[in-house]
Amino acid sequence: MNNLTIKKNTVDLALLREKIDTLRKERNAVILAHYYQEPAIQDIADFVGDSLELARWAATTNADVIVFAGVLFMAETAKILNPTKTVLLPDMKAGCSLSDSCPPTEFRAFLDAHPNHIVISYINCSIEIKAMSDIICTSSNAEQIINSIPKDQPIIFAPDKNLGSYLAGKTGRDLLLWDGACMVHEAFSIDKLLDLHKEFPNAAIIAHPESEAHVLKTASFIGSTAAMIRYVKESPNDQFIVATEAGILHRMKQDVPEKTLIPAPSVEDNTCACSECGYMKLNTMEKLYLCLKNNRPEIIIEEELRLKALKPLQECLRHIPKK
Repeated sequence: MNNLTIKKNTVDLALLREKIDTLRKERNAVILAHYYQEPAIQDIADFVGDSLELARWAATTNADVIVFAGVLFMAETAKILNPTKTVLLPDMKAGCSLSDSCPPTEFRAFLDAHPNHIVISYINCSIEIKAMSDIICTSSNAEQIINSIPKDQPIIFAPDKNLGSYLAGKTGRDLLLWDGACMVHEAFSIDKLLDLHKEFPNAAIIAHPESEAHVLKTASFIGSTAAMIRYVKESPNDQFIVATEAGILHRMKQDVPEKTLIPAPSVEDNTCACSECGYMKLNTMEKLYLCLKNNRPEIIIEEELRLKALKPLQECLRHIPKK
């Protein structure tokens, strides 16, 4: 029975791939996927990347339809940069705990209470927060952007307090931080991580800067999702404990099949013992097919709000080296 089920699922997946490929050609559509998406979606995507890379691709694509296999703020970013294109998100419930931790009304009050600050917001935020910001950053270019601001200019950094604290240490700037966080990157258990490292003492711990400070202190390398992949490829180490969302392991295993990759343990007592984003996993191959077939769910943004969010996004892209 199990073999029959596996065979049926394989056939279904192959059929979905075929249907998606057909619709992609008919609609002149491009599929952009984040590294945290399920493996089948990563494999069928035209491009897989982190927030910085996906923002760049969304700004330059010639496709008529952009299917964003990620979460809502990513699809919003694509629509902000491509107002005349159709932008689809396989599941509109694919939100973000970090984005949710910064409600627009409360953030507006926070800004009003701290005037004369430049507002730098991490790209993992809602369109409303982007519209209130002066500059958007990614984990890849945030340090560069902060260093470009005059030292006597006070800065608000939102919404991720962990990333902000890490950047304050890197830049020496006294950043005023919004108290937000990503539940995935705060789910790592430091005790389990240290125990795991005792089991694999030669493994290099690599971490995303959204992680908590006690996790970052254990890391041999801290960087964006894409930077972590590059590090694993270029490092002479052959064992790595990876402290970010477990979806990244699929791409890493493709790039370095000869190396040992171990997901950092979460506080959850689950079967994989790793940290996964439930929002990212809401997207499935079937939903990807249906959104292309039905041309929905579509991202719709009011033009006034889009224009307010566009300016800080353009500032972000200005700090991204052209390939």
